[in-house]
Amino acid sequence: MCASRAFPPPFSTPADARAAIRAADYAGPTSAMARGHVQANIVILPREHAADFLRFCQLNPKPCPLLEMGEPGSPALPGLGADIDMRTDLSAYDLIENGQHVATVSDIREYWSQDLVTFAMGCSFSFEEALDEAGLGVRHNELGLVGPMYTTNIPTRPVGAFGGPHIVTMRPYTPAKAIRAIQITGRFPGVHGAPIHFGDPAAIGIESLDAVEYGGDQVPIHADEVPVFWACGVTSRRAVESAKLPFFIAHKPAHMLITDRRNAEMAVF
Repeated sequence: MCASRAFPPPFSTPADARAAIRAADYAGPTSAMARGHVQANIVILPREHAADFLRFCQLNPKPCPLLEMGEPGSPALPGLGADIDMRTDLSAYDLIENGQHVATVSDIREYWSQDLVTFAMGCSFSFEEALDEAGLGVRHNELGLVGPMYTTNIPTRPVGAFGGPHIVTMRPYTPAKAIRAIQITGRFPGVHGAPIHFGDPAAIGIESLDAVEYGGDQVPIHADEVPVFWACGVTSRRAVESAKLPFFIAHKPAHMLITDRRNAEMAVF
């Protein structure tokens, strides 16, 4: 069964949305906020691992399309928004120690240090807007749910201690709509681009679509539909978890950084 969730307030600008999050006036998922603007997956890790993680993103651009890398010790990401403060501007942060989630917090000022480096990666919320505009719809959004996420048997290209499988999101479509969705999302390589699989989930190691992971929700699939799978930015978190660093910080899945960049900027044609 799917339990619907209330959508967040839309806010008129990314700055308004970030201000509400910074003031602790909103702490939920961000998928419907500041429509038209890019949202980002976030990983924050110690400087000594930043070079390897940067290379990991470069070798795995489908799940980890890098939008910006912060300066060591700086909470700013000026290429994504002039007023961004990574210590306060996510609606929920996950703290991970030795590969294990230990807490979820609403800001990370007490955990920040001059040793930390922020990585911001593209998010599928951008191409979901294009799918909506094409009349295809996105079922989990229509139902007020968090998109379902799954672990696959598709390996990433490892770098140093970073590696592990691709994580994917799933959206169901009829075969004809699936072809159109592939065409549409292929225009947006900076936010995961075209799907990496459609059809039989078992072919990519997913035993059951009922076994949703990373806080996502089960989404109904109609008899005339097939599941379509896109690379997911949570792959970056999984890669750092597999490295078992003593400490790193990630966005809570579906609680993204809302940037000033426009989704339209992500289209390559």
